[in-house]
Amino acid sequence: MKVCKSQIRRSVTNLFAASSPCQDGLCVCHNVTSLLEAIGIAYNQNEWRLFIDNSSRSLKAVLLHNGNKYPSLPLAHSVHLKEDYSSIKTLLDALKYDENSWEVIGDFKMVAFLMGLQGGFTKFLCFLCLWDSRDTKAHYHRRDWPQWTEFSMGRNNVKWEPLVDPRTVLMPPLCIKLGLMKQFVRAVHKESAACKYIQDFCPKLSEAKVKAGVFIGPQIKKILECNEFPKKLTRKEKAA
Repeated sequence: MKVCKSQIRRSVTNLFAASSPCQDGLCVCHNVTSLLEAIGIAYNQNEWRLFIDNSSRSLKAVLLHNGNKYPSLPLAHSVHLKEDYSSIKTLLDALKYDENSWEVIGDFKMVAFLMGLQGGFTKFLCFLCLWDSRDTKAHYHRRDWPQWTEFSMGRNNVKWEPLVDPRTVLMPPLCIKLGLMKQFVRAVHKESAACKYIQDFCPKLSEAKVKAGVFIGPQIKKILECNEFPKKLTRKEKAA
């Protein structure tokens, strides 16, 4: 989408006019409709999803268009709030989430905050089903686990009241890809032809990172699109 400079200036003006920089250390845009109208986009809340992420320096929230037809829109930013349940609750309240009810996407740690789950290596850490992380013997042959029926505080590692409806939470595809690739590479024999090929194929990765399965998205895509890599795998590795 092409946006002229005047539209950009108007959208930025609206953004700062609708923001409250001193609200709990959070700079946030309260009026999403006016922001999109300033850019020239008709607002339909069902066409957007809310992405929340945190780094060591900041907590941020961005609106992403479901079809990637429009650019991403930053809605909130803070360098003071920590990544915890109370901060995420403050962020959603400031964004008036109850009025918009966007679908939400984030990493698995963020999903745990949204669903009020206890942090750390808990027994029930999935928000979709009661998958028992301690029942290691059943992990390789049991496929069906009971689904969540309710999130009651004090039961099944639910520590706080959920902030969003579980049906609006989207699984983070990049985190899933990184996790699958990590587990696959860690299971491959370190002296195998496949492991050595990955080291040669990604020369910027250290040997320690290859053995630990530490990759980024573009590297995973590059490996999967390579025609030579499958030829280096054994029969069991290809099946995996």
